[in-house]
This record gives sequence, C-alpha cells and structure tokens, in this order.
Amino acid sequence: RVLELPRRRGARVRKGELLLRVDDALQRAQLRLAGDERKAALAQRDQACLAADRAGRDRDRTAKLAKDGLVSTEIVDRVDSEASALDAACRAARAAAERAAAAIALARAQLDKTVLLAPFDGIVADTFIEVGEWTSPSPPALPIPPVLDLIDTRSVYVSAPMDEVDSGRIRKGQPARLTVDSQPGKHFAARVVEVAPYVTDRLEQNRTVEIELELDDAAAAAALLPGTSADAEVILSAKDGVLRVPTSALLEGGKVLVLEGSLLVEVPLQLGLRNWDFTEVTGGLAEGARVVVSLDRPEVRAGAQAREQGPAGR
Repeated sequence: RVLELPRRRGARVRKGELLLRVDDALQRAQLRLAGDERKAALAQRDQACLAADRAGRDRDRTAKLAKDGLVSTEIVDRVDSEASALDAACRAARAAAERAAAAIALARAQLDKTVLLAPFDGIVADTFIEVGEWTSPSPPALPIPPVLDLIDTRSVYVSAPMDEVDSGRIRKGQPARLTVDSQPGKHFAARVVEVAPYVTDRLEQNRTVEIELELDDAAAAAALLPGTSADAEVILSAKDGVLRVPTSALLEGGKVLVLEGSLLVEVPLQLGLRNWDFTEVTGGLAEGARVVVSLDRPEVRAGAQAREQGPAGR
C-alpha cells in the first residue's frame, strides 16, 4: 500500500530523492527479527567457541600427561573426542552467525524494495498511482503497470525520418543542424548518433530511414520539452565565402528573378550546395545583383515592371 508519493507531475527531482514509499511494517519486523536472531547466533557462537577453546587446552594438557604415563589411553581418546566435537560445534556456530548476518542483508534488501528512489536527475512527467492504492515490485519477466514516468533530461534526442534516397550518405558522427517549432529562427548544432540499418517507416508514399541526433549543447537539450516537433538537417558538406541566394527565391529549374533597371528578368543559375535557407550559386549571377525574394504574388513574374523598395517602404 502506497504511503508516500512526495513528487508529482512536473516536479524536478535529484538522483536519490524519494519518489514513492509503500507500507514497510512487515519488512521492518522481519529486519528486527533477523537482528535478534543474529544476536542469539553470536552469543551461541561465543559460547561454543569458548568451550572448544577450553577443551583444546584440556587436550593439550592430557597429551602431556600421557607422555609421562600419568593418564590412560582411554582418557586421552575421550578428551580428544570431546575437543573435536566442541571444535565442530564452534565452526557450526560461526556458520550460523554468518547465516544470520546474511538474513539481515536479505531483510534489508526486502526493506529497500519498499522505497523507490530517483535513479537520475529528471522531471516527473506523470504519476499513475495515488496514496492508499496498492502496487508491488515487478517480478522478473512479469511487467506491471508503471507507478510514474520520470524523464532524464540529459538523454533528450531527436528522432527524424530521412528519405531512403539520402540514407546512403548519412553516417554516424556527421554534424547536423536542428530547428524546433517552439523556438523559431533559432538553430541548434547537433550530430548524428544513430542510423537505422533498415527502412522503418513510410511517410507520404516515401520510404524513410530513422536517424537519431543529439544536441551538442546539453543545457539547451535539457531545456527542450520532450515531444517537441523539430526539423533536422544533416550537413554533408559546407563551404565558406561563396555566393549564395535564399533557397526560397529559387524558381523551378534553378532560376531567379533579377531586377535589371525597372524590369524583372528571369536568370538561370548554376547551383552548388543547398539547404533550406540558402543555395550556393556557382554561375549565372554576379555579386550585388538584386534578386527578388518575395514570390508570393501573381504579378511578380518575368517581364513585369518593378522598382526596388527600401527598408522604410520607399
């Protein structure tokens, strides 16, 4: 029967803190009984071993007297037998004392099962039991319903489905970049820690391979809520100091609209590396060209008259 449930949903706990305590009256009584039995066993051991020690000294004295011909062989045999029997009784008493100590260890182990301590620092995600209800430790190979759900914030990771076409280029240890819906505009450095060895899912008619990523910043990972939606971008290659345009500015066929004078002109480009945000331009465009980045209006098309709008709306 549950006696204590001090941590509730949303509580942060430290390793070793009490999460749950059940009624331990029986286990404590068994521990007290084991302690009393050990005291008795120790007393019996001391008594038996003292008697064995005394009998051993008697045997030694009798043996000396026998050498001088002062005692008979019958007496020597009797004293030797008594000493051997008492020595065996001493060994048995020692074994009983050790067994009593083991019984105490067993009783303590049973008592330890009446409390559930946090195995790591974490957050209580939910509890599934109340004070006064009944539960028990799960026997081997026989799971029982959980009593609470504790999240280890240090083990937050991102699981992402990748198109099977790209799976051959993804490897453990590759750098990655993550964005989460709860923090728009912010990127998190990460790395690939696991790539599924088989196709695991289907997503919009495409077969996918599941990968797992961990954030480089453990503190940032711990601040994310488990279950948060995220976008994962595995970095296969990177270049610095290249000409680039926003990926959202690209038209079908790798073209962009460029403002030349007062006219919008469609310009084909040679493209290199790309991601969701930017695409490398390897040819077809000069640095400083005025590229249209707002393509969401039907009047924005090649051949249209246009003028550049400044940051203040001029």
